[in-house]
Amino acid sequence: MEASKLPSSLAPFLSFTINSPKCHFPVSPGFRNYRDSIVLSLISRTSRKKSSRAIQFIRNASASVQPLTKEPAQEELPTSGNSIRRRFLEFYAARGHKVLPSSSLVPDDPTVLLTIAGMLQFKPIFLGKVARQVPCATTSQRCLRTNDIENVGRTSRHHTFFEMLGNFSFGDYFKKEAIKWAWELSTIEYGLPAENLWISVYENDEETYSIWHDEIGVPTDRIKKMGEEDNFWTSGATGPCGPCSEIYYDFHPDRGHSTVDLNDDTRFIEFYNLVFMQFNKKEDGSLEPLKQKNIDTGMGLERMARILQKVPNNYETDLIFPIIEKVSELANVSYALADNATKTKLKVIGDHMRAIVYLISDGVFPSNIGRGYVVRRLIRRAVRMGRLLDIRGDENGNLEGAFLPIVAEKVIDLSREIDPDLKSSKSRILEELKREELRFVVTLERGEKLLDEMLDDALEKAKINNTNPCLLGKDAFLLYDTYGFPVEITMEVADERGVSIDMSGFDVEMENQRRQSQAAHNTVKLTVENGSELTENISDTEFIGYDTLYSKAVIKGLLLSGKSVVEVSQGNEVEVLLDRTPFYAESGGQIGDRGVLKVTDTETQKTTVIEIADVQKSLGNIFVHKGVIKEGSAVVGREVEAAVDAKLRQRAKVHHTATHLLQAALKKVIGQETSQAGSLVAFERLRFDFNFHRQVLDHELTKIEDLINEWIGDATPLQTKVMPIADAKSAGAIAMFGEKYGEEVRVVNVPGVSMELCGGTHVSNTSEIRGFKIISEQGISSGVRRIEAVAGDAFIEYVSDRDNYMKQLCSTLKVKAEEVPARVGAIMEELRMVKTEVSAARAKMAVYKASVLANNASHVGTSIQIRVVVELMEDTDADSLKSAAEYLVDVLQDPAAIVLGSCPGEDKVSLVAAFSPSVVSMGIQAGKFIGPIAKMCGGGGGGRPNFAQAGGRKPENLSSALEKARTDLVSVLSEKTS
Repeated sequence: MEASKLPSSLAPFLSFTINSPKCHFPVSPGFRNYRDSIVLSLISRTSRKKSSRAIQFIRNASASVQPLTKEPAQEELPTSGNSIRRRFLEFYAARGHKVLPSSSLVPDDPTVLLTIAGMLQFKPIFLGKVARQVPCATTSQRCLRTNDIENVGRTSRHHTFFEMLGNFSFGDYFKKEAIKWAWELSTIEYGLPAENLWISVYENDEETYSIWHDEIGVPTDRIKKMGEEDNFWTSGATGPCGPCSEIYYDFHPDRGHSTVDLNDDTRFIEFYNLVFMQFNKKEDGSLEPLKQKNIDTGMGLERMARILQKVPNNYETDLIFPIIEKVSELANVSYALADNATKTKLKVIGDHMRAIVYLISDGVFPSNIGRGYVVRRLIRRAVRMGRLLDIRGDENGNLEGAFLPIVAEKVIDLSREIDPDLKSSKSRILEELKREELRFVVTLERGEKLLDEMLDDALEKAKINNTNPCLLGKDAFLLYDTYGFPVEITMEVADERGVSIDMSGFDVEMENQRRQSQAAHNTVKLTVENGSELTENISDTEFIGYDTLYSKAVIKGLLLSGKSVVEVSQGNEVEVLLDRTPFYAESGGQIGDRGVLKVTDTETQKTTVIEIADVQKSLGNIFVHKGVIKEGSAVVGREVEAAVDAKLRQRAKVHHTATHLLQAALKKVIGQETSQAGSLVAFERLRFDFNFHRQVLDHELTKIEDLINEWIGDATPLQTKVMPIADAKSAGAIAMFGEKYGEEVRVVNVPGVSMELCGGTHVSNTSEIRGFKIISEQGISSGVRRIEAVAGDAFIEYVSDRDNYMKQLCSTLKVKAEEVPARVGAIMEELRMVKTEVSAARAKMAVYKASVLANNASHVGTSIQIRVVVELMEDTDADSLKSAAEYLVDVLQDPAAIVLGSCPGEDKVSLVAAFSPSVVSMGIQAGKFIGPIAKMCGGGGGGRPNFAQAGGRKPENLSSALEKARTDLVSVLSEKTS
């Protein structure tokens, strides 16, 4: 068969499979016939737009590839989002990659807020901190980014939530294989025309350029060399880095090859990025080759779906469009007939709802900080867009209802292949969305009122200063960021009132937030630390602490102030690395063990004693024993006796098992939908955070306690077993929040009560817990509650302490224990009555002082005489100051204007303004007047047009503040009555 008759996408494919130096098949005449049959099969398949694996590949240890067999079945080219994902994973699985599940959107990495890239879960491997479990892997990773949130719905490709398909090599294969497989996947598996594909490479990476041109056969005019900014990947100022190469799809090849810009969104879309992690960037900026070269790739699922489904943007693919259709139905609009502004709003909701649902499913609930703020902001943007689309209430005709839960159900329906477990969280997700939406509707209404007040202020200041009314940029940004007002709506309302907006000031505030967001949350930081050198000589620590609290071990490493040393002397804080240890290292919420390491020199008989105060895991699975050398000196290579403090270990075991019982009891009493959001297992107490929308009631807490103590009394033996994670989940084991698991997991089972994946230490029988008591229950953020409790010895100590307090109370009150509540109640009632009498006396005194001030009222105005009192009332408290102001307005009669101030305590200022109806009708409002006065005293406040109160922290400024109040009040009243 003539090469000229082959489709361009097949030539490099055949060249690689047949002419590769690693190919084990001699090219004999017989094989040529076999080869020709493959070619015919591929040509036939390509012409019919079919996708069958005419050639399968197997990989040996060095990542070579070789033709294996023909596959007779003919498969349709994948077009649906699910089939594209499935084909990608199957393709790389057939080439020796381990298919791994998506990690949570909540990463186990303090340097990033959310999972923003497919490679994040492999970061420890890329750093050399954790040994690779497999030579190469493939995933479909759920990702979330908010740095381009303003572009969502406006461009064809920007999203907050997206799926990143990736294949990764950990020192296995490198550029040649990665490039050839990427091309094969794109042109054969997905059937993309080779003539529509463009390639970008780093300008100095001749090796990659050569592979694309010489081996793949991409023409030079479709390979673009680009600079460091576009095609050189770095993880930060230092650390792993390397050139990258990207594959672009050309929607308009008819435009030719001259003056091509690959960043032209109207023509190109980048859909596959290949990162060749081959260097380590040092502090001086120089590059040194990495000992282990890695591959990190990413293919945007939504982008590939757009290409294969032949739709104009990612939003109209089957991954998102069903959500948009549901929103269109609620808004009673047709997407096809809608204008661009309406389509943008629909797209924003479609995008944000995917992000919101998966964030809540992964344990992120709306709050004002961190990840909680991200999900709250997304919810508010979606609600706001819904209101702009005139969506009111739910689809059942309830105008006070919420619409987001209805849309979320569609997202959950589409999640079957992305995350089958999402349905189990459905009720929790829908309830949280309903609460947050209805709460925000109230906030939105407050924002509308605040905008009206801001516009009133702008108009009033403009009139006083004889300038054009303008709303400050920071005020517009406050409305946007805090109250969810789009600046476009603020501009529209302001324009109706004749007020412009300082957009340059708004842009400055927006850029500051965007810069902070990008810097804090959208870079995966990798650094090759000194610790990676340490791991070359020190293997993972063998943990034997499940079975014993004592063992002999060898010191494999010593760290002094973070630096590796050979010997550390008495009095120094030291970090000790052992080959094996009975000490538990902090993980899964359980704190590290304490104890001692002893070294006895057989020649000198001198003893070295190291008190261990904490144990942490570092550099993968190396246990770092942190302590102080009390006697002697520690030397690398010496044998030590490691002994865990048995009493403290028992306390930790008791609290850890009690934590499992607590989670089981919560699910039984308040509902199965509750889930863990964090925990602490300490020696003196346990802390358990869980997702729940309301306070746990007293009778529920009592029921939880009773249930746990009943289980303790049952004296149930615990069972622990190591098994495949799939088997554990099938058996109903619960995964602990924030933990990462391997293929083999440890399951802790309290038969009939609780089964969890857990690597912590536990009692052997529930009777060892002895007793359980909840000491507090509180909310720590929106939708997250916290219970603190004690068990075992800590329970006994807690009860004993409370008993001693009760005895002291009984002695002081001279009553029996059972009479204490009644006696305390009586004392509180007496105190309340005394406080009421004192308050009444103070109010009378304030009114008496006010009656004296009434005689000194000044008169302002010509056409109408307004009685004005602006006075200091010494140490009068806020309530009495209010009574005095109300008395003066009443006794002076309308028209009257009163401003009073006092210093009721150290570093405390109270202010009050009271205006009669005639004064208010002149446009002078007490709430707005008192604010600037209070600001002079280091405070603030406000209120109604006729009455307002304020406070401050600078009594030394009160006199000057009242003088300003007098001057301003006289000035504005004189103007109004002239």
